[in-house]
Amino acid sequence: MLEAADTSHISRRVAPPTWLVVSLACAGQFLVVLDVSVVNVALPSMRTDLALSASGLQWVVNAYAIAFAGFMLLGGRAGDLYGRKRMFLVGLGLFTLASLGGGLAQDGWQLLLARAVQGLGAAVLAPSTLTLLTAAVPEGPARARAIATWTAVGAGGGAAGGLVGGVLVDALSWRWVLLINVPVGALVLAGSVLWLTESRAGDRRRLDLPGALLVTAGLGTLAYGISQTEAEGWTAAATLLPLAAGLALLGLFLAVEARTAAPLMPLGLLARRPVASANAAMLVSGSAMFCMWYFMTLYAQNVLGYSPLEAGLALVPSSVAVLVGSKTAPRLMRRAGARTVAVSGTLVAAAGFAWQSTMGPHGAYPTAIMFPGILMLLGAGLAATPLAALATSGAAPAEAGLLSGLVNTSRTMGGSLGLAVMSTVAAARTGGGDGAAALTAGYAAVFRAGTGVLLAGAVLMLLWLPRRKASAK
Repeated sequence: MLEAADTSHISRRVAPPTWLVVSLACAGQFLVVLDVSVVNVALPSMRTDLALSASGLQWVVNAYAIAFAGFMLLGGRAGDLYGRKRMFLVGLGLFTLASLGGGLAQDGWQLLLARAVQGLGAAVLAPSTLTLLTAAVPEGPARARAIATWTAVGAGGGAAGGLVGGVLVDALSWRWVLLINVPVGALVLAGSVLWLTESRAGDRRRLDLPGALLVTAGLGTLAYGISQTEAEGWTAAATLLPLAAGLALLGLFLAVEARTAAPLMPLGLLARRPVASANAAMLVSGSAMFCMWYFMTLYAQNVLGYSPLEAGLALVPSSVAVLVGSKTAPRLMRRAGARTVAVSGTLVAAAGFAWQSTMGPHGAYPTAIMFPGILMLLGAGLAATPLAALATSGAAPAEAGLLSGLVNTSRTMGGSLGLAVMSTVAAARTGGGDGAAALTAGYAAVFRAGTGVLLAGAVLMLLWLPRRKASAK
């Protein structure tokens, strides 16, 4: 697990109560994860109001996710070098201002720009939430419980997005799924200024901005190329050129990281089995789980005819399940080990995906949404905590923010690329039809593909994750 932050760099102010630090850190994490999913139930309303195309609708989600994933490593390193509290405040301030801009957008490009800036703010904010928490809680059972709370709150943010978005769209308008962040962000910002203390680790070295730009440009170009397959096919130049360019940019990123004196992503970290295996597992499983919210809300509204509020309420049992899974995981880790819990959780999620793939155009709520959703999110909650614990285990103080950023990067990068691929899968199966039967066939194909991805992820975890017991004692 992460070691406590270097006390030589901690502010001399009296440390606030641990519960307060954990609460503020979790509030920040809740906001950034909430905004990954809260827009899903608002997508049909956004499309109508701003005349967005189908691909534009996908980029309302991906503009946030790609900026979030691409700049997360930079945000984590900035927190280590310049102060976790400072970066927490900068990220939260930028996130809140971008939410205001998105809520007031009058054209599609304005909304997409605001979502990208939101993602940048989230990338600065998110790594600091975990490092502030681990600096405040000593290593051992207490920290394992704190990480489980952080994981549960993050997962709960994704799960609650549908309900929160549904209430806001039905009661007010789609704009409030973004505007609601303004008062909440201001409240958390004020509490953080008053009660958080500063800490950092390492010297004030130059940040690797070229690395951050290369990895973000690579991910964005790759996701764009994948999204082009929906309209152009896999062999068209409009698809192959951005795919090749994206891979080349990511290759150039690795080359830069191998040569620079202060790399954004020290490649030596990936030589550590727990770090490499847990992040690879999060990337693979995230590519399936991230899509679940997107396609479940589209199925509920576009096929079953649910209102935004009804679609949000339909996912409440899943929201409870992910919290139960996240909070149960530490106890299971003590008995069975992190690897066993992560593999078991992933298999439970795969069972839920397989069930969901049997959906029909006239599905009944219990069997078409509720029970499959509970399995999917229960499994996700069980798997997330041991993977996060393994990915950050044994880190030195100077690496805390970087590894925290890498955890979020892997999960979100997998999700953004997975959404681009799964949208193509859905479109290919739908064949251009927009009737209930055609849409259902496309969504079912996504969940069948997700089942295969999760089963592959479970095999990966079984073979690669360390065999030792979890450090949650």
